[in-house]
Amino acid sequence: MQTSPNPTIRPRLIVTADDFGLHQAVNEAVERGYRDGVLRAASLMVAAPAVADAVARAKQNPGLAVGLHLVLADGRAMLPPARIPDLVDAQGMFNSDMVGNGFRFFFLPHVRRQLADEIRAQFEAFAATGLSLDHVNAHKHFHLHPTILSMMLSIGRQYGMRAIRLPIEPGMGPWLKPWLALMRWRMDKAGIAHNDHVFGLRHSGGMDEAVMLNILQQLPEGLSEVYLHPASHGHLTESMTDYRHADELAALLSTRVREAIAQRYHLCNGFSDPAAA
Repeated sequence: MQTSPNPTIRPRLIVTADDFGLHQAVNEAVERGYRDGVLRAASLMVAAPAVADAVARAKQNPGLAVGLHLVLADGRAMLPPARIPDLVDAQGMFNSDMVGNGFRFFFLPHVRRQLADEIRAQFEAFAATGLSLDHVNAHKHFHLHPTILSMMLSIGRQYGMRAIRLPIEPGMGPWLKPWLALMRWRMDKAGIAHNDHVFGLRHSGGMDEAVMLNILQQLPEGLSEVYLHPASHGHLTESMTDYRHADELAALLSTRVREAIAQRYHLCNGFSDPAAA
């Protein structure tokens, strides 16, 4: 009879849903993925339209590890436009020009001050929910930008931030490796926990059962985070029209995915799980 590996030496895995609060369809999927599937964590957009519903569902499911999904591109800001006029339009929306905005964040002090105010406001809004802060990451992984990461580290410390997603997926371009190594070093120096590997970048919006099973064939040693964008239906925003949200939810609920994880990995309840340390 074949015996399972010792759970204490298995590769560790966190399965996370991003964009919690974006839409009720996302919130429904997060709750189903947690209750009936392998989902164990979710990243909350604190200024999104369905955030109140998301917070209510999180409190009804206290085992779900919830973190802050900082939105600084392609989404709604927390502060009113009058407070951050160089960051958002008249409706309080960030645009998607991450390259152009990245230069502005780096070189323009008055823009950096507004950026810091908005990041603080999002941390404050999360704290006001009363939820425990499991982790922090940024929409579209904008915390790869050194200015945003610096502010996340300095401001997040004041709100009990303990973990940040390191967006490093096996097979990424070699030109990113020095950048990600510096990012890892800065988080280690600050005493902030992070994953060793992430999966979801290459197949963003298409993390269906087949992709999940392929990823789960052989996760590397250490702590891996797999993140998805599940929802009960698609066409949630203009920037996500090609995302197969329902297929991603189906992957979370898949018996085959559940069995693949159970056979090989230790499934952690977020970054706060002692097994994730």
